[in-house]
Amino acid sequence: MEVMQVLHMNNGEGETSYAKNSNIQRKIISETNSRLKEAILNIMCNNKEVPESIGIADLGCSSGPNTLMVVTEIINIIYATCRKSGSSFPELRISLNDLPGNDFNYIFRSLPAFFQKVKEEKGAENCYVVGVPGSFYGRIFPRKSLHFVHSSSSLHWLSQVPVGLATNARTTLNKGKLYISQTSPSDVINAYVSQFQNDFSSFLRSRSPEMVTGGRMLLSLMGRSSIDPTIEDGCYYQWELLAHALSTLVSKGLVEDEKIDSFNAPYYAPCPEELKIAVEKEGSFIVNRIEAFEIGWDASVSSNSLTQCEDKKILLLSMGQQVAKTIRAVVESMVENHFGNEIMDDLFSVYGDLVDDYLYKKRAVYVNLVVSLTRKD
Repeated sequence: MEVMQVLHMNNGEGETSYAKNSNIQRKIISETNSRLKEAILNIMCNNKEVPESIGIADLGCSSGPNTLMVVTEIINIIYATCRKSGSSFPELRISLNDLPGNDFNYIFRSLPAFFQKVKEEKGAENCYVVGVPGSFYGRIFPRKSLHFVHSSSSLHWLSQVPVGLATNARTTLNKGKLYISQTSPSDVINAYVSQFQNDFSSFLRSRSPEMVTGGRMLLSLMGRSSIDPTIEDGCYYQWELLAHALSTLVSKGLVEDEKIDSFNAPYYAPCPEELKIAVEKEGSFIVNRIEAFEIGWDASVSSNSLTQCEDKKILLLSMGQQVAKTIRAVVESMVENHFGNEIMDDLFSVYGDLVDDYLYKKRAVYVNLVVSLTRKD
């Protein structure tokens, strides 16, 4: 699987689109607002005067209503700070980055209304927004061009399937599984750990020359609370349930066993200790804080749990089916590429039923890690 070509959230504005099924990511962004404000105020107040031009990047911006949410909050914080200090509102150079398959056209269509709102509310016309397609595991910005880097719900995606687990691997190491599980051999676990360490180190090395001294970085990503990656924690069991759903389709003759064995998710949910060690080893950043918080799987469900069918009838979805829509909006591009489009509706219908059963038995939560960093001198 070529992750850079395959991975993207579901495009458009349809019922299975990311734009309509990204409530959980929105809640995660909201949960980190206090840390966002802390970082921006540090940039504004630790300089003798407000910088005339501030470089801001949102990495893994995706598309939909959440894309400009962080940017809007940053503008609000900077505007309030400038009014309080009597400073002029600085020029803002805002870069929105994601992989090439991202629906950048959705973002671009939303920009005129965004600029108009900023002008009406802030009287500012010096905000410049550009789309930057490419992998954040390599260099994507000029040297010393960024004062603030933000990334939410993105860094748990790896640059590639871990070495030795790819589709064309000679032996099947993780039979019947899509990700690390309690039955995964140590070689599988070690491959995932190694891939994440390499990727996160590459991310830090790439950002280091792009940021000014004292620049701030705020990262949030799916993680886990336990050092042991095989313990049922965070998002781990959602991959288990997806594997179970695929096995159900195998019993119906819709999927071949070998297809499941050859799929390994390019995903890793680290623990806080892994992040701290990686940052300290790379050496370019100071760790201000690493925090963890939980959000229930059912937080992906909006207050309005009704969806409009094509025949205009109103269908009340179960909690599991709504969670399944959220997961489908995120992983469908990869799953469809490997298993084919024909089974997607059946797969996520079965998956929703399995999630319903799981939620009936257990309290299911995502563990989200928030990392605040400062670029060293």
